[in-house]
Amino acid sequence: MWIREARVEELPALREIERTAGVLFREIGMPEIADHEPLPIEVLAAYVSAGRAWVAAESSEEAGWPVGYLIADLLDGDVHVEQVSVDPRFSRRGVGMTLIDHAAGYARGVGAPALTLTTFAEVPWNAPYYRRCGFVVMDEAGLPPGLRAVRDHEVAAGLDRWPRVCMRKALDSLE
Repeated sequence: MWIREARVEELPALREIERTAGVLFREIGMPEIADHEPLPIEVLAAYVSAGRAWVAAESSEEAGWPVGYLIADLLDGDVHVEQVSVDPRFSRRGVGMTLIDHAAGYARGVGAPALTLTTFAEVPWNAPYYRRCGFVVMDEAGLPPGLRAVRDHEVAAGLDRWPRVCMRKALDSLE
């Protein structure tokens, strides 16, 4: 699997990857999540411009078409995984972990001590998966301001209809 920076011309494909991956939520009784519209092209383009959007491609680094992607923010001094999606046809092949490892390398490069993310607590390919990747659940009461704002936005958007958690992985645990 090749990991490289995303390109603007690939952004419609990234949206389609997220839509396709979202179908799995319908199968576990979360149709609202399955039907949620991916981030707009303009928002994804801002991640590309900032150098915080990466794709996993099945073949050569230059020509390979994306099968998964990860976008990240800088938040509270950490690198925050805003979205990671993998085409279900490529699931269980380490694509998500490879993208997370790449984000960890980026985090080290910018001097961030950890990766963070928010996710559904009980969806098998969400919090349980991230636990296997070395993330730990954070105490909601002690969230730093940026993560608190993310969680407040999620609550306002109705995502707390299903249990959600903030998770953090210290970079020294990524070695």
